[in-house]
Amino acid sequence: MSEKTKEKKKNKGNLYRSFIELIAVGSITGIFAGAIVTVFNILVHEGEEISRNFYAYVRANPAFIPLLVLLLGIGAFTIGVLVNISSVIRGCGIPQAEGGSRGIIPFKWYRDLTAMFAASLVSIFLGLSIGAEGPSVLIGATAGDGVSSGLKRDAMIRKYQITGGACTGLAVASNAPLTGMAFAFEEAHKRFTPEVFICAFSSVIFGVLTRSMIYSILGMRVESAFHSYIFNEMPIRYYGFVILAGLVCGALGVAFYKMCFFMRRTMRKISFKDKRYNYGVRIAIAVFLGGAVSFVAAGVMGGGHELIESLGTLGGNIQPTTESAFGLSLTLTLLIILVLKFFITTVNVGSGIPCGIFIPIIAIGACIGGLLNGLWLKITPEMSAYCDLMVMICMAAFFTTVVKAPITSIIMICEFTGSFAPLLPVIIAVSLGYIIGEMSRTDGIYEELLEQYEHEEGIHERAVREVFTLTVEPHSIADRREVRDVLWPAGARVKEIHRGEEFILPEGDTVLKSGDILTIVCKTDDAVRTREDLEHILG
Repeated sequence: MSEKTKEKKKNKGNLYRSFIELIAVGSITGIFAGAIVTVFNILVHEGEEISRNFYAYVRANPAFIPLLVLLLGIGAFTIGVLVNISSVIRGCGIPQAEGGSRGIIPFKWYRDLTAMFAASLVSIFLGLSIGAEGPSVLIGATAGDGVSSGLKRDAMIRKYQITGGACTGLAVASNAPLTGMAFAFEEAHKRFTPEVFICAFSSVIFGVLTRSMIYSILGMRVESAFHSYIFNEMPIRYYGFVILAGLVCGALGVAFYKMCFFMRRTMRKISFKDKRYNYGVRIAIAVFLGGAVSFVAAGVMGGGHELIESLGTLGGNIQPTTESAFGLSLTLTLLIILVLKFFITTVNVGSGIPCGIFIPIIAIGACIGGLLNGLWLKITPEMSAYCDLMVMICMAAFFTTVVKAPITSIIMICEFTGSFAPLLPVIIAVSLGYIIGEMSRTDGIYEELLEQYEHEEGIHERAVREVFTLTVEPHSIADRREVRDVLWPAGARVKEIHRGEEFILPEGDTVLKSGDILTIVCKTDDAVRTREDLEHILG
């Protein structure tokens, strides 16, 4: 056997071992992240029940309002302390998880995991309008970082494990494994690579299995997301309503996006010489406003699972079960809930309180769908058979406009419903929402929040320009792939390729070959870590 053949077999063996390693570390990540996120979500469910009962008691017995105010004050102080201990937990969690997946934000996993776990639970027990999905993503991401530290993996594998843990967190929290995996490609890395797929797939599978095992031990059932919805295939003659719903959700989604960053600019004006007080005061404002809103309207409390469930009609013209506020009609009650949910979610984003806005965004879309259904039924009573479908369509369109993740939205709705009946109308509405967002020049909210977090933490200011010259080794990750299909370190750009005597100015579709000498330019605050990433990619 020639030396060339031996070398080829050796390199292929290294590639196979690399994939096996990814499956192994992904599986361990899934088990660890799945267990922690499952416990977190069980506690969240209990916390929501306790807070709902407590607020109902205080409404019935106003003499206990001072006790509520006292508890809100203690909770605000506790959350403020935790945010000062770990700045990573500031906000909704998903932007920081994305930053960790790309190697932009370093974690101290034990500190960040426990701080986010505790702060989010305190917020839930206070009855605030906060979901569990965003915190679950960050908890999963930090769990992935912890497994990587324990196994002493290199920087590139660490990023895959953080991605796998984040996907597991979303999959377990939302009971939507495919949505969790789509998150890795559309949000975390904005691209598909085999390595990300392998690690995300193995992490999500083992995370969901771990959750099922824990539920089985505790005698609990894993149920579908929404029980009160039945979906009928919509005739084309009603697609005009779908188009109108997509346009309305797109417009309101842009308004929500702009309102979030208006609130952030407003909250930044609250500033003290000692910066530790800045976030404490902003969080206190969000907590007390959130407590007041939850006291006024029970439908605003929590992430929004119960609110969405209450809007289901079981496929018929059955009145939603949303609790009436102040004895008003259900339509006015739903309008009040929509306005308050819209307002308090933007306040939460602006304040930086550890919160999840994934489900609140979807719940706002569901409220829009519920209100539009009232209009559609006045125009065409036969639309009653498709009210449930229209709520889901509005959820997907609003979410897409705000987050700019159309594929995730479509998969999420199909997974939530367990049906492909809504596929075509959902695609139409999602496309309209996405187009309106693009025309309005809005970025995905998580992407913009990550950018602002980097600026606030001085990550951009610490970064310096580094130039690396490395060779593509045979059967490495980059070998025989197009430049755009390689998961490069954050901020890295292939500037030149030397292929023998040939000099190439690369484009996205330029195929890399073994022996190519690459000149890579990157702005980074950790040149050693970036070089390790590049060496892993290039072999």
